[in-house]
Amino acid sequence: MATTTSRDYARLVTVTIAEIACLVGSAIGSGVFGPPQVAEAAGGALSADATMLAPASQAFSIWSVIYLGLALYTIWQWLPAQRAAERHRQVGWWIAASMVLNAAWLLVVRQGWLWMSVLVIVVLVLVLGHVVRTLAQKPRASTESVVDVVVTDATMGLYTGWVSVAVCANIAATLVDSGVDPGAPWPDVWAITVLVAVGLVGVVLALVTRANIAIAVALAWGLSWIAVGRLNGEPESIVTAVTAIVVAFVLIAFTGAIQARGKGTVNP
Repeated sequence: MATTTSRDYARLVTVTIAEIACLVGSAIGSGVFGPPQVAEAAGGALSADATMLAPASQAFSIWSVIYLGLALYTIWQWLPAQRAAERHRQVGWWIAASMVLNAAWLLVVRQGWLWMSVLVIVVLVLVLGHVVRTLAQKPRASTESVVDVVVTDATMGLYTGWVSVAVCANIAATLVDSGVDPGAPWPDVWAITVLVAVGLVGVVLALVTRANIAIAVALAWGLSWIAVGRLNGEPESIVTAVTAIVVAFVLIAFTGAIQARGKGTVNP
């Protein structure tokens, strides 16, 4: 077991403070301390019926799982066997940064600064991409694989997959709020193009993370709720819904195929 250094303790404390900031930001974003909630901020630009790429409101329940996972990770990294683990040394600072960015995004949106929110969420998705790629390159000790796969790899996989969908919805909402309205049939065309791009991003993430299945699950979750939103709400678009479902299926199948070949990273 590696010796825990002062730098390790600095990282542990930083992650803990970032987790607290993330939870506070989540409470603010959900309206615990008063309106508006995120969906109501900026004139409803991020509501479930704002754009073709807006997921139905039920999709956001995934945040409960992600926040639980981040809380567990914060505790997990403090355990004696984990404090100096090389994996945490490599990703801990980045995970802390992701939690601060998460809180910053919520606060920026509440202020109605949508273009700033785009910048924040783009940086967030890049940070998370670095985290999951690094985790795939840093193997776990066999004695801690079952716990670590859930607390670290799966949590960060869900986080990355969901934010990869959210960044597209965020950009689309910001463009619409800025007055970009190409008129029919271009909204469908752009929605399909973006969904295919999301699928390609998912394929790349599956390859560089050795098929972290949690990423594909979160992507498929977000895409499926986009489909629900376009079938049962406004703006209605059957072609966008079908595309989202197809992309979700392809991502799960592709990632599952890599897992089946025994090359996956999220395995006990």
